[in-house]
Amino acid sequence: MSLNVPMRSKGGSAPSTKAVILVGGPSRGTRFRPLSMELPKPLFPVAGHPIIEHCFRAIAKVPEIKEVFIVGYYDETVFQPFINTASTVFPQLQVKYLREYQALGTAGGLYHFRDVILKGRPDRFFVLNADVCCSFPLNEMLKLYEDKDAEAVMLGTRVSNESATNFGCIVSDAHTKRVLHYVEKPESHISNLINCGVYLFSTECIFPAIRSAIKRRFERPRLLSYPSSENLESSFFQGEDDEDKENAVIRLEQDVLSDIADSRQFFVLETKDFWRQIKTAGSAVPANALYLMKAFQSGSEELAAPSANIIPPVYIHPSAQVDPTAKLGPNVSIGPRVHIGAGVRIKEAIVLEDSEIKHDSCVMYAIVGWHSKIGAWARVEGTPTPITSHATSIVKNGVKVQSITILGKECGVGDEVRVQNCVCLPYKELKRDVTNEVIM
Repeated sequence: MSLNVPMRSKGGSAPSTKAVILVGGPSRGTRFRPLSMELPKPLFPVAGHPIIEHCFRAIAKVPEIKEVFIVGYYDETVFQPFINTASTVFPQLQVKYLREYQALGTAGGLYHFRDVILKGRPDRFFVLNADVCCSFPLNEMLKLYEDKDAEAVMLGTRVSNESATNFGCIVSDAHTKRVLHYVEKPESHISNLINCGVYLFSTECIFPAIRSAIKRRFERPRLLSYPSSENLESSFFQGEDDEDKENAVIRLEQDVLSDIADSRQFFVLETKDFWRQIKTAGSAVPANALYLMKAFQSGSEELAAPSANIIPPVYIHPSAQVDPTAKLGPNVSIGPRVHIGAGVRIKEAIVLEDSEIKHDSCVMYAIVGWHSKIGAWARVEGTPTPITSHATSIVKNGVKVQSITILGKECGVGDEVRVQNCVCLPYKELKRDVTNEVIM
C-alpha cells in the first residue's frame, strides 16, 4: 500500500517540478510554409521573440522549475543558438534538447525520454506545446493541482460551438473542475471547452498511462494481409519485437488523455485569457497581436512609446530604422535592421529582419519575409478576420485563400504593385498586381 504523501526532494521541502516543451520536427509544420522553409516554426519571431521564448518566459515565473527539456526531432544544431541565449536570459533554468530519432508522437517522445525526465525523481512536470499562443497560467495550474491533490491538470478555454469540433473537447464538472470525458476532434458537438495543449502531470500517473496505451496498440492484432490457412500464423499478427514498442507513434491527445479522464484525478483549469494555436503561417499575425496586447497591458518597456504615428501596441527592434512620418500600429512587429521609408502605413503585420519598405507604401494583415523589398506606393495586404475566429483562410469568389498575405524570404514587390491575399514563396519578384494566388 502506498501512502499518498508527496515525495520530498533532497535538500528542500517542496516537491520538485520540471517542464517539457514539445517542438515537433521538420516534416511537421508544413502548414507554416513558406516561413518554415527558413526557420523552424518554434523559432519564428512573434511580438519580437521566438514563439518558444514565450513558453520560457512563463516557465521562468514558476520558482520551483529548475530544468526544461525541449523535445523534438529537429537537428540539435537548429536549437543550439536559442538554448545558448535562453541559458543567459534565464540563468536559473537548465535547458536541454532531447532529439527523437523519428516522430514518436507527443506521448511517445515523453515515454522515450522518461529516464532523463525522471532523473532526480521529480513529482510532476509541465508539458507545453510550442505552437500555442496564450498567457500560460502555470502557477494557477500548479495551485489547482495541489488543491485537488490531482494526478493531471490541463488548461482549457471556451470557443464558439462551430469551431469546438476542430479541437480536443473536454466535458467537466463545473463545480469540482474534474474532467469527466475527453474526446479529440469529436464528430458531433459535445462541449465548447477545449484543450489548450498545456498540461501538468504527476510522474506516477502519466508514464503508466502511456505504457498502457502502447500495450493496447500492440495487443490489437494488426491485419497485414488476408491470411490463407497456411500463413495464418505469420501474417495475422504483426511481429512484436520490443523495438516496435519503442517506435510506436503514441499521441497524448488521441491515445492517452481520454483514459486518464475515465479513471483518474484529472482536472481542467479554464483560462479566461487569450488563446490560439499557431498552425498556419498566417496565424502568426493574430498571435503577434495577442502577445503585443499582453505586453502593452503589463506595461512592457520593450514596446515603442505611443505617439501620433505609433498606435500601440507596436514593437520596433532597436536596430530598425523607421522614418518619423511613417505610421505604425496597432499590432505591428518590426524586426532587426529593417528600413521603413517616409509616409509608409503598417498595421496588423510582422516585418522580418533586413527588409526594406519604401516610401508611401502600405502593409496590412501581412507578413513580410526576411530581406524582402517593397517598392514605393505598393500595397501588400490581407483581409481582416474577427479576433475570435480560429481560421486563417477565407473564401473569395468560391475559392479558399489565405486571409493573411505572406511574402517568403527575399521577395520583391515592384513600385505601385498591389498584392492581396497571396502567399508568395521565397525569391520571387512581383512586378504586376496579384490577388488570391499562391505564387510559386
